[in-house]
Amino acid sequence: MTCGGDQLLEMLSALANPHRLRIVATLSTMGRTYVSQLAREIGISRPLLHLHLRKLEEAGLVTSRLEVSPDGKALNFFEVAPFAIELTPTAIAEAAPSLTATSRHSDS
Repeated sequence: MTCGGDQLLEMLSALANPHRLRIVATLSTMGRTYVSQLAREIGISRPLLHLHLRKLEEAGLVTSRLEVSPDGKALNFFEVAPFAIELTPTAIAEAAPSLTATSRHSDS
C-alpha cells in the first residue's frame, strides 16, 4: 500500500498502542462484531474501547456501521478495514515529502 506521509503517520500512530493492536487482532479473528461483545472479548470498558475505536477509524483501519436490532436496540458494529502497510526505508522516503507542515513536529 502506498500512502502519503500524513496517512502513514496516522496509521502508525493508531497502531502504536497495545489496546488498539488487540482490537485489530480481535476483529481480524472474530470478524464483524458490536462494541459490547468486543469490549467483553478484549476486557476493557466500553468508553475506553470507543476512544480506541475512534482513533482506529480515523486512521482508516476499522469501519463501523450502526444497525438496529429486531428488538429496537441500536448496535454499533465494527470490522477491520482492508489495509497493508509496507514499512521499508524506501516507503518512508516516498511518503516523507508529502508530510504537511503540521505533521513535521518533533515528539521530543
